[in-house]
Amino acid sequence: MGAEQRSRRVPGGHFRYLESGVEALQAEMDAGRLSARRLTSAYLARIRALDAAGPRINSIIEINPEALEIASALDRERKAAGARGPLHGVPVLLKDNIATGDRMSTSAGSLALDGISATRDAHLVERLRDAGAVILGKTNLSEWANIRSSRSTSGWSARGGLTRNPYALDRNTSGSSSGSAAAIAANLAAVSVGTETDGSIVSPASINGLVGLKPTVGLVSRDGVIPISHTQDSAGPMTRSVTDAALLLTAIAGPDPRDTATAEAKPGDYRGALDPECLHGARLGVVRAQFGRHPEVDAVIEAALATLRAAGAVLVDPVDLDVAESAQEAELEVLLYELKARLPVWLAEFTPHAPISTLADLIAWNERHAAREMPWFGQELFEQAQSRGDLSDPAYLEALAGCQRAAREEGIDRALAAEDLDALLAPTGGPAWLSDLVNGDNYGGSFSTAAAIAGYPHLTVPSGFVHGLPVGLSIVGPRWSEPLLLGLGYAYEQATRARRPPTFAPTLP
Repeated sequence: MGAEQRSRRVPGGHFRYLESGVEALQAEMDAGRLSARRLTSAYLARIRALDAAGPRINSIIEINPEALEIASALDRERKAAGARGPLHGVPVLLKDNIATGDRMSTSAGSLALDGISATRDAHLVERLRDAGAVILGKTNLSEWANIRSSRSTSGWSARGGLTRNPYALDRNTSGSSSGSAAAIAANLAAVSVGTETDGSIVSPASINGLVGLKPTVGLVSRDGVIPISHTQDSAGPMTRSVTDAALLLTAIAGPDPRDTATAEAKPGDYRGALDPECLHGARLGVVRAQFGRHPEVDAVIEAALATLRAAGAVLVDPVDLDVAESAQEAELEVLLYELKARLPVWLAEFTPHAPISTLADLIAWNERHAAREMPWFGQELFEQAQSRGDLSDPAYLEALAGCQRAAREEGIDRALAAEDLDALLAPTGGPAWLSDLVNGDNYGGSFSTAAAIAGYPHLTVPSGFVHGLPVGLSIVGPRWSEPLLLGLGYAYEQATRARRPPTFAPTLP
């Protein structure tokens, strides 16, 4: 059954651009059969039909009121001078912790920043505008990128409410890039940008049937992204295909003098890394410790491993990647210290006119507005962070050194070197759980932590389904190995074509 036939069976059917990739949309615009304004209007109509009404995915927190005007200007530019590149006129969604210096808020889903516009664009937004993208709107997220409470429900924010999974509306989207994932799964835009500290790109991408790439920390500038951790935060693509991920990464990656971590970042055309023969001869290690949580997920990934072998990959199975539990506990300490230190810096630069300027201010604001801000869970992680010292504190420095050593030299680096491996493989996580605002999340495991602590790249690619719920295959490599991961993911994607669009079922049959 083709995409057009499937579209007639779901809400918002007959959508002409269902599952359309960036290159296909660009070809239509180049040929004069489509304009940026018409495409933007089509996505806005679909958002009204599916996100704000109909199944009510609730993935978009705010529409850019200037989107159609921007699209029209880009159409005029194309007619006069040609397209700037692959993203010219293509609608892009941004997670609402990425600053835009326009009429939209940048709020991290918090009512404390509702209606507060940033003073300027984040660096990655500057790059998207330079590439000719249409910033369509902001997506909902787990509030403050899920650092407020250990009892939170992913996909919920006080400003945006709860985002719902388009594969089964009573299921969770995971987080914190919840809206970015659900919106692209539901075909509400061409591509989206999410952010990750630990799992916030790859987990919602996997659970919503998407490609998600958490880049090497420092490949994409963190300038303008509301911070949790300057050692782990990274923005990256969330798309329906590896090709779209490569095109989006090409647009947003590169050095930025405002972010010293990007000094070694080299801009390039990641589309050139997409080789359908990339798996042939690749040495890939299977992290068996990540199996055994869900038998049906294991079955999906075993089938993926068989596909990889058939495509010529050499699988080393098993490999040992054991990031000590103590390192994972130290990770939280690092995040708490860095949140307290970095949040005031971002607020001072991007929202100096906001009612909060420090983490202490935010805690007090939430207490004053607890009925609206904390109806389901509290802010104990904020309070723990506020109790920490500054970044010269020996406890912080010890925690940082210990967890990075465990994830890098004693973790991913050692696992790759021991068997001369190109990358590591594992299930990204479990299928989507039932959303439960009373009890919070019920995760089924995750492979995100080692790459997150190390600051190394992590790609997840759709691999199959468990009772209609998507499951992803993770590919993790060393620092700056994005071209390799994209190539491997592309070859796997071409061999499987595992992604299917959602049907917006109210619940599982």
